Amino acid sequence: MTSRSLRLAATATLAAAAATASCDAPQEFLSLGTAGTGGIYYPLGGAMAARMSLNDPLRQYTAEVSGGSVENVNRLRARQTDLAFATGNTVFEAATGGQDYAEAVEDLRILAPLYPNMTHILVSRGSTATSVSDLAGARVSVGAAGSGTEQMSRQILEAYGFSYDDVRPQFLTFNESATALKDGAIDAAIISVGYPAAAVLEATTTGGARLLAMEPDRIQFLRERYPYFITGEIPGGIYPGADEPLETAAIMNWVVGMADLPEQVVDGVLRLLTDDREALAQVHEMVDQIDIARLREAPIRLHPITQNWVDLNLEQQ
Repeated sequence: MTSRSLRLAATATLAAAAATASCDAPQEFLSLGTAGTGGIYYPLGGAMAARMSLNDPLRQYTAEVSGGSVENVNRLRARQTDLAFATGNTVFEAATGGQDYAEAVEDLRILAPLYPNMTHILVSRGSTATSVSDLAGARVSVGAAGSGTEQMSRQILEAYGFSYDDVRPQFLTFNESATALKDGAIDAAIISVGYPAAAVLEATTTGGARLLAMEPDRIQFLRERYPYFITGEIPGGIYPGADEPLETAAIMNWVVGMADLPEQVVDGVLRLLTDDREALAQVHEMVDQIDIARLREAPIRLHPITQNWVDLNLEQQ
C-alpha cells in the first residue's frame, strides 16, 4: 500500500471512529416544568417534550408535574429543572424580586411565548352590573387563596379604585366559582385563564352567568402599572351570550429558562413553536393562539438566542 493510500485509510478510519463516537455519545436528559395534570400546562408540555426529543437526537426531554409557575421558577433557580412554563406576573415578580421572591432571580430569561390568559369577569344571572365599577359591596370570587388569579384579581380591582375592603372577596377555584354563580352564592367572579375555559362555559351555559368587558382606560392603567399585562380579546361566539368580541386585560404564559441554557435547546423551542407547531395542535386548540410576535411584549429580558431571533425576524417587520 502506498503512503498516500495509508493516509487515506487512516483518515477514513478516524472519520468512522468520530461518527461512531458521536452516535454512541450518551443523551443529555432535560426536564420541562409544567403544572398539575388537570390543566393545560402538563399535556402541552408533554407534547413539546416528545417533539423536541424527536427533533434533537442528543437530548431527551421530559415534562414534569409541578405546582405551577412559582414552583417552576424556584426549581429553575435551584437548577432542579432546565426549562419551564410560567405566567407573566410570576416571571416579572421573580426577575425583580417581588411578591413570592425575596431575592431576584437575576438570570431568569424568556425563551418563547405561549398562549394568553384572558381575564374573564362574570356576573350572576339577573345582575344589572355592566362594569367592574358596579361591584362595590358584591360577593366576588377572586380565585383560590395565593393563586396567580387571586394576585391578578387584586390588581383588576385596583384598576377600578377598589380593594378587598370594597367587595366581599370569596376565595374559590374556577370550578367552585362556576358552581357558586349557578347557585347564586356569589355575585361575580374573576377568572384568569385561556379560552375556551370549561368553568366559564359551565357558568354561562347552565348557570346563566354573563361576561363583562373591561374599559380600555382600565386596561391601560394595568399595563402602565404592571408590565406583564397586555390587551386581550375574547372572540365573539366562544361563550353563550357573548356574541361580540370582549376587550379585556390578559397575561401571557411563557417558556422560560436560565440565561446559560444551551443555544441548541432554545433554538429547538423556537423552531417547534414557529415551524413545527402543527405537531402540537392535537393537544389543545389554545396552540392556535401562540403568537411569536408577543416576544416584543416580554416583561423581562429575553434569552440571548431568543433576542437574536427577534432581531433577525421581528424587528424587520
